Amino acid sequence: MSAPAAFGIDAGSTTCKVVAVDAAGELVASRLEPTRPRLEEQAAGLLAALCADLGLAVPPPLAATGYGRQLVRDTARRVTEITCHARGAFRALGHGGTLVDIGGQDAKAIRIGGDGRPVDFAMNDKCAAGTGRFLEHAAARLGVEVADLGSRALAARAEERITSTCTVFAESEIISLIGRGADVDAIIRGLHRSLVGRIVAMAHTVGLTAPLILSGGVALNPGVRAMMAEATGMPVVLPPSPQLLGAYGAALLALEG
Repeated sequence: MSAPAAFGIDAGSTTCKVVAVDAAGELVASRLEPTRPRLEEQAAGLLAALCADLGLAVPPPLAATGYGRQLVRDTARRVTEITCHARGAFRALGHGGTLVDIGGQDAKAIRIGGDGRPVDFAMNDKCAAGTGRFLEHAAARLGVEVADLGSRALAARAEERITSTCTVFAESEIISLIGRGADVDAIIRGLHRSLVGRIVAMAHTVGLTAPLILSGGVALNPGVRAMMAEATGMPVVLPPSPQLLGAYGAALLALEG
C-alpha cells in the first residue's frame, strides 16, 4: 500500500465518509458509516480510526465537504459538494459529462467540463422526492428491503403509475394501490419511474452532456441506473465506489494544498 498523503471527509446527511489518497491521488483506504446526531464527534472518531488503520501518528492534510463540513475540525480546506464531486468524478473516470449525485436527503446534477471543473449545476435539497429518502419511505411502507428495490423494479411484469413526486402524497398513492390489490413489484417499478423522472428533469436544466455519471448511494440501485439510461438515451457510467466520490474529491483538493 502506498503511503497516505491526504484525507478527505464527506460529512453527509445520511452517511459520513472519509478516504485517504496517496501522493499520486490514488485511493488507498476509506471508512463509511451512517451519520449520527453528534457529527463533530463522529467525524473526529472516523478520522482517528482511519489514522489507526494506516498506522499514522499524525494525520495528513484534510479537506472537508458535505452539509456538516463546518463541524469538521482541523481541516486545511472546506469545499462545496459541487466542486468535490466534480473533481472526484473527473479524476476517477478521466473525462467530463453530466454527473447526477443521488444522496439520502438531496440530489445534485453537475455538468463537468473538459478540465474537470463544474460548468453548471442544479440541486434539490428542499424536498425528499428525487432522493434516497423517497425510496426508503416507500420500501418501509411496502415491507421490502431497500437493497432489493432495484432488482424487483426490473423484474416487474407491469408498472403502476405514481403521479405524485411528493414523498407524503406518493405514500398515500401506495396505500391506495395496495388497497386495490396492485402487484407490489409493479408499484416499486412505478416508484422508480417517478424518481427518475424528477431527476432527469433536474439534469436537463444544467444541459445533459454524455456520458451520464451516477454517484451516491442510490447509484448502486440497478433499477435507477437502467431507467436513467432509458429516459435520457445516454450510457450510464458508474465510477468506482460511487458513495465515496465527494470525499475522494475533497482528498484530491487537500493534496493540492
